[in-house]
Amino acid sequence: MKILIGADRDAAERFLKMAGKVALRSTCLRARCGAVIVHNYNVIGEGFNSPPGDLEEQRRCLKDKADLHPDVTDKTCCIPAEQRAIVDALRRKPNKLFASDLYFARIDGKGRIEDCGLPYCTISSKFALDMRLSRVILKHPVGLCAYNAREYNQLSFKYGGED
Repeated sequence: MKILIGADRDAAERFLKMAGKVALRSTCLRARCGAVIVHNYNVIGEGFNSPPGDLEEQRRCLKDKADLHPDVTDKTCCIPAEQRAIVDALRRKPNKLFASDLYFARIDGKGRIEDCGLPYCTISSKFALDMRLSRVILKHPVGLCAYNAREYNQLSFKYGGED
């Protein structure tokens, strides 16, 4: 992990604000998240977490339900913002995805960007690694932090298990 400073931090702040605006479109009842993918300072993909398609009645996550079968690893109702952003970039600019950066933001009830926890979503981290993204940028209490995709993936398994 690298704490961004100077011009890197300024650019990251701008793209995290964009991700926060994208998060406003989330319909998830548990957490509202947004992501943008950036290649050479241009946004090539964006996404927010919400149920797939028109399944808005599935906005309640099963994540905390104790009665789920133990082999069920994806207990959330939503497609993660990171995955939607990657799919959007594949549709819009597939040849630009390699070595791009993903900026992820979680917002509070007033639309303000919150500090993120440690990397935990193994599904999204595997997707980012497989798409050969360069970095994932998150807001932490210590500042804006960049993880290379491999590190982000490894940490997601350490802190999140199979979420």
